[in-house]
Amino acid sequence: MSTPAEIKACCAASYGNDAVALVLGESYHPGGPALTRRLAERLRLRGGQRVADIASGPGATARLLATDYDVAVDGVDLGESTVEHAHAVTAEAGLATKVRFHLGDAERIPLPDNTFDAVLCECAFCTFPDKATAAAEFARILRPSGRVGITDVTIAESRLPEELTTLAAWVACIADARPLAEYATILEQAGLRVVHTEAHDPAIARMIDEIDARVRVLRMTASARLAEAGVDVDAVLRYAALAKQAVADGLIGYALLVAEKPVP
Repeated sequence: MSTPAEIKACCAASYGNDAVALVLGESYHPGGPALTRRLAERLRLRGGQRVADIASGPGATARLLATDYDVAVDGVDLGESTVEHAHAVTAEAGLATKVRFHLGDAERIPLPDNTFDAVLCECAFCTFPDKATAAAEFARILRPSGRVGITDVTIAESRLPEELTTLAAWVACIADARPLAEYATILEQAGLRVVHTEAHDPAIARMIDEIDARVRVLRMTASARLAEAGVDVDAVLRYAALAKQAVADGLIGYALLVAEKPVP
């Protein structure tokens, strides 16, 4: 069994790797920009607010929110190369005054108390080894009446196939996913009141199909590039098939949750 530190290091290294960009394309989470906008609406974002994007990856969500909702965004990610890349792309887009990125752990967020109007975490909460601590950190940096929004992989109460509980499956956001009700309980225990949930199972089914199709095309058109990036095509396709079947069997889904920090 991998330790929490090993899991974090593996996730950070993997999502900073060119292989992930090759396999996932521009969107690192199910639902893409459309679901990000859905989450933003549920968070009631408006101009001038401050938003924290936890596990911000290459910064696509942070830039979208700054552009579409006129908010200031602080992104936090565990991968040093990922943060550097996000800084560079954001500067090129002319958004450096509205979007900043910080190297940091979701379980020790390097941002001040009671500062943010909203916290987002897209398809990453399930990879945090200590979800209770991460939820408490979300609550700490939120202002009273601020909202946290999560979109993430969910699982049914039944066990997943063993191959979907490995370290590689952690990186794929499956191994430690929880039932929707359990995510809600974790947030409630951190002092956040869950105000809205909704299922988006088709989003993860579409993403699995897109990954499968993308990898098959790349194998035919850019096999050398895949090899250079260290992509194990057979392994990716095997995981995609297992995950697709688990979705079809109702074992894996995707959900949106919004919780609010009460006013004292």
